[in-house]
Amino acid sequence: MGSLRDDGDLLADPWTPRRGATSRLGGVPVDIDSLEAAVAPARQMLLLDEPEPSRATTEVLPGVVHVPDWLDDAAQRSLVAEFRQWARPPAGLRHPRVPAGHVMSTMAVCLGWHWSPYAYSRTADDTDGAPVTPMPASVDALARRAVVEAYGPDSPETHGYEPDAGIVNLYPPGAHLGLHQDGEEPATTPVVTISLGDTCTFRMAGVDRRTAPFTDVELRSGDLLVFGRENRRIFHGVPKVLDATAPEGLGLPPGRLSITVRHTGFT
Repeated sequence: MGSLRDDGDLLADPWTPRRGATSRLGGVPVDIDSLEAAVAPARQMLLLDEPEPSRATTEVLPGVVHVPDWLDDAAQRSLVAEFRQWARPPAGLRHPRVPAGHVMSTMAVCLGWHWSPYAYSRTADDTDGAPVTPMPASVDALARRAVVEAYGPDSPETHGYEPDAGIVNLYPPGAHLGLHQDGEEPATTPVVTISLGDTCTFRMAGVDRRTAPFTDVELRSGDLLVFGRENRRIFHGVPKVLDATAPEGLGLPPGRLSITVRHTGFT
């Protein structure tokens, strides 16, 4: 997941993996069924003054590839149905807590390796201590396909990619994610992010800064974003989610779901 530190310090070497402190208070478990009772905002219509430009695959920065509409509706619904199972205890959905003590506005459940700010483990150490849900074959296959989509079947990134950790974040209405690096992992292979539900602004700064200028990408339901190569450690975040912009019939609680998959390099 990476550094969410609020002290403004930057890494002297962004390519050096690190393990930071974790909160003694732990995360806050979330009952996925209770989210169904949330009052959903009125559905938004994205009004355009001009015809919408083509949403073609774009390398928005070196090594950062955006593939719009990568998953069709059926594939999105299937992933949401899987998420609803992953979200249930043991090692289920929770609000992570950063070492400073505050609870993150996003909710998360982990696959393969459990991540709690800022460390990986094989058990949900910040909640019930249960073994983390194994990496599903479906997510492994999607992540591998995503790297091929971004860099090609013969690329070094494709041949060196062994996805073993997923962080699945649910952004309820009003949630956001500050600029951070994915920096706890020794491996420098690409990070795969699949976006479902509400549309968001995905913001990137640089590998050595989290200040402007920024590069913003609009991620809609079914979109894919892969970042690697020289921008594997780029500072990134989600400053804004457009409430009630999700396609109908996904089966997702109000908000946005991101499935972020990486090869950690841990054994």
